Amino acid sequence: MTDETAGRVHCDKRDGVAWIGFDRPQSRNAMTWEMYDALAALCREVDEDPEINAVVFHGCGGEAFVAGTDIKQFAGFDRPEDGVDYERRIDEVLAGLENLGKPTIALLEGFCVGGGAAIALACDFRYATPSLKFGVPIAKTLGNCLSVTNVSRFMDIVGIPRTKEILMAARLIEAPQAETIGLVNAVYGPGEIEDAVAGHAAEFSRLAPLTVRAAKQIVQRVQAHRRMPADASDDWVRTCYTSRDFKAAVDKFVNKTPFEWTGQ
Repeated sequence: MTDETAGRVHCDKRDGVAWIGFDRPQSRNAMTWEMYDALAALCREVDEDPEINAVVFHGCGGEAFVAGTDIKQFAGFDRPEDGVDYERRIDEVLAGLENLGKPTIALLEGFCVGGGAAIALACDFRYATPSLKFGVPIAKTLGNCLSVTNVSRFMDIVGIPRTKEILMAARLIEAPQAETIGLVNAVYGPGEIEDAVAGHAAEFSRLAPLTVRAAKQIVQRVQAHRRMPADASDDWVRTCYTSRDFKAAVDKFVNKTPFEWTGQ
């Protein structure tokens, strides 16, 4: 895979803020394995940088934050453990993001779906433009399922009824509703969101660092206490990722072959 097709995750540090960009606009910034690895490495880097007070994650191209994991990455899945290994790998990357000692902000434009939604939920704050479309429509597209850890993040932020609506009914949440239900902290116009987010990020340089870090980690401890073990959903992960439906859905995307859901 070339650099262009693999995509990039890059970091621009300015004024005490690390701006981490998902850069694969030709595919709505859909994540490849290389991009997930780069994200994990950058999270470690900025966490250790004493000059960084806050971290902003954003998509490149203006059309999407991240439109999930590139479906072509699933074409080689054929063992029950392939799905488990994938979900665990994503859990590890997102744990690195979620456990950053600095405040984290997701700047959301356009599509924020699948893996993109998971990345956004692992951040401390989310700000969006009116073009936001947020969700995990895999009940319509792939026929797989999320790890219990990712489901827990949804429940922590939007509650059980909304989590069921997003996952079971494959609903996409748009900006006004996202703000109403607390999924995003605020909505800004496309011409003002970068400055607004920069302002929010800059505020942390004027606050007590230990208090900010303590608040973040104590909230995380409460969340961790309520979460189930990472393997609590492995039975369903194995079932979904080895199903005929999942294989047919991936084949439809890669080879444009028609299919209908069978429940098998």
